[in-house]
Formats: sequence, structure tokens, C-alpha cells
Amino acid sequence: MTARMRPSLRREKALLRDGAVMVGGCDEVGRGALAGPVTVGVVLVDARTKRIPQGLTDSKLLTPERREELVPKIRRWASAHSVGHASPDEIDEFGLTYALRLAGLRALAMLPVDPDCVLLDGNFDWISYRHRATAALLEAHELAPQEVFWEVEELDTRPEPEWPVVKLPPVITQIKADLACASVAAASVLAKTTRDALMRSLAEHFPHYGWHENKGYASDYHRDEIRRSGPCEHHRRSWRLLPVELDEPIDVAT
Repeated sequence: MTARMRPSLRREKALLRDGAVMVGGCDEVGRGALAGPVTVGVVLVDARTKRIPQGLTDSKLLTPERREELVPKIRRWASAHSVGHASPDEIDEFGLTYALRLAGLRALAMLPVDPDCVLLDGNFDWISYRHRATAALLEAHELAPQEVFWEVEELDTRPEPEWPVVKLPPVITQIKADLACASVAAASVLAKTTRDALMRSLAEHFPHYGWHENKGYASDYHRDEIRRSGPCEHHRRSWRLLPVELDEPIDVAT
């Protein structure tokens, strides 16, 4: 049932009727990878936006070939689009939640026009989120925002990033927006194809990790190679790169 859902502009058009001039759809990829950046795509639509590209849906439901075919169509269809990254070093230094926000703000800063609001896939607004203690709880315990007590002491002493200067729009979260909202589905495709291309490029210099196929995610081959030769500078070294049963001392300075 879910796989057959076709994204529409119903939610975006409702926001436009309510007064928005430009509505953005936003999605991320790379959250669970062991190596490479987290990447955020943003696609803008307005009242002039016409029929969505045929076959558009959440990038996870598309073959790599179909995603690549959709990219030029999405770029022509969208009012504007952009993609932002946060590096493995930034993930290690600031934490995943702040790295997602950093990538999202970078994507917003590259747009030629500010959206009046942004549709974000999921139920957690990491674009405008800045409470370090609660972010640490969310990451440590995989809690939803409403499950966290707000009266908590600072749990994380890592510094904050230098945030991009950008006008932060209202963010509207929606579970499975990448399946229901065309702008979010398009953003997921742009983010996925951009990050995949980056990982293929990195694989030319680090071929032994198999990034041309696994794109930095935790495949058995990838983890076996980390165990054999250790991580490189593109790995998230603050993460557990090997499961407990495979964990062996790794010289992270290599």
C-alpha cells in the first residue's frame, strides 16, 4: 500500500492558499551511514508549479537509475532547489542533530529566494532545533521530542557550529512526507543522488571500503574492511563503527 502511494502537491497548495508565496520541501539522507556526510535537499514550489514529474516518489523506493533520470526533470520542475552537507568531522564535533541542522541551513542559504515555510519529513524539527541537552537525550535514547523533559541540565559540552546566516522559515513536520508531498519527495531524490555521487567520488581514493556500492552505510563488506584496515578521515569516528561482537582495538590515527 505504502509503495503505491503517489506524492501530490495537495499539502503545498493548501499552504499556498493560506498565504505562502514559496513552499519548501526538505529531506535528509546519510543519517545512518558510517562514513561520508549527512546531506539535506530542499525543493521550492509556488503557485505556478505544474504537474509533478512522472514517477516521482521517495528516493528509497526508486532504483538508482530511476533516481538519476528524475534529477534533470526535478530541476526543471522546481521553482528553486539546493543541497547542503555536513561533514563527518562536523558530525563528530557537534553531534548528528546539529550536523543535520547545519546541512539544512546550508541548503537554505544557497536558495535564490527564502521559502515562507518548509515541509520536513518526520516528526522532529531538526532544522530550527538548538537545545543541546535535549538533542543529546534524543540521540542517546532515540526518543521523540515529546518524550523528553525540557527541564534538563546541559549534557553536552561540545561547541556549537557557526550557523549559516539565513532567514529561518516556519517548519512543518509531517510523518511520511517523502511519500505524500511532491516537494519533499523531490528533495529526497536530489539529496540522495548528490550524496551518492560524492561517495562514488570518494571511493576512487578509498576503493577498499566499497563505497561505490554501499555509499558509506554499514554493509558487512564495509565493516569487515574497517576491522582489517581501520577507519579513514571520512568515517564518523565518534560512532561505533563495528558491532560489539566484531569490535577490536582500532588505531583511529591511521
